[in-house]
Amino acid sequence: MDNLPQYTRSQLALRNGQDKPQIWVAYQGIIYDVTESRLWRNGKHYEHWAGQDLTQELADAPHTETVFEKFEKVGRLTASS
Repeated sequence: MDNLPQYTRSQLALRNGQDKPQIWVAYQGIIYDVTESRLWRNGKHYEHWAGQDLTQELADAPHTETVFEKFEKVGRLTASS
């Protein structure tokens, strides 16, 4: 996992399904590619938007963090913007 490229929050924000074709979300510092998920069409999943860190929002979700296991890890979220 240390060999994953690093991305800033600004770079993650561009992968929202609108600005770039990729749909990415972050959870606990890891960025996942959810582009192929039918639940993330157009970069929206219920009240959540792609291109963001969803770590704080998972507590309100009807599922656990194991949902991320089915998606490819594409990077690490850096602390800087």
